[in-house]
Amino acid sequence: MKLTANQFSFEVVDAGDRSAPAVVLINGLGHQLTYWPAKLIDALLAAGYRVIRFDNRDTGLTQSLGSVANPNFIWFMVRNHFGLPATPPYTLQDMADDVVGILDALAIASAHIVGISMGAMIGQRLALAAPGRVLSLASIMGSSGAAGLPGPSLAVIKRLRQRPPKEREALLDHMTAMQLLIGSPAWPADPATIRRQMAAALDRAHRPEGFMRQVIAIAADKQRAGLLAGIRVPTLVVHGKADPLIPFPAAEDTQRRIPGARLLAVDGMGHDLPPGLCPYLAGELVAHFGAHT
Repeated sequence: MKLTANQFSFEVVDAGDRSAPAVVLINGLGHQLTYWPAKLIDALLAAGYRVIRFDNRDTGLTQSLGSVANPNFIWFMVRNHFGLPATPPYTLQDMADDVVGILDALAIASAHIVGISMGAMIGQRLALAAPGRVLSLASIMGSSGAAGLPGPSLAVIKRLRQRPPKEREALLDHMTAMQLLIGSPAWPADPATIRRQMAAALDRAHRPEGFMRQVIAIAADKQRAGLLAGIRVPTLVVHGKADPLIPFPAAEDTQRRIPGARLLAVDGMGHDLPPGLCPYLAGELVAHFGAHT
């Protein structure tokens, strides 16, 4: 369904008993609401929760910025790196405000917030700006954004530096290779299955300009680490020890900065949500929600 929040039209899927405690799932960079594994959603629904997914702005079937021009990416990154004025088209705080707008549109006073990767960073911003709307926070595969944390593996950096092809089949090859590269070694994915998932996502929506705007929003969010001590909502930090995109020390740093946060380290987990891990992850999330409802 479509909901209007912060002058954007959002694509939202709202499942479960409307009177049940709500869980809001916030996607990562460029991911659509279809990214969330059915096994995870079904487990949360079976545990008695109302589960809300949505396409972030500039992603999927949600409204994009359209004709708004992106800043020169390289020039923006250079200026941002050296602390020179560099204004992004929008910020992670704007995206956190989107979540508040969606909660308002659904008449939900507060919810458990679960964010993955960029979504974890958005969740942190939300917990800082609107703690009254957050029953609990689960920051999965995220980072504090602090300077000096280790970056992606060399293999991931090499892949990230490759310009995505424009031709469909080559683009699918590129997307599939990237997903397999950052996946969980303990739960290896079938390449054919991943390729089908990438094809379905590509057919649903393809927003390369929005992807770049979200990269810029992440890069511009340089002050968040110093603010995390102000989070007062119960927080669970979940991270894979085999994450090659956002290495595990980012989770340790996040947990140290958020008062009372608990760190759940998962052996063999990379930067994805493999179906085989979902029952365990859902159990941990439900226990976290239940302790803080």
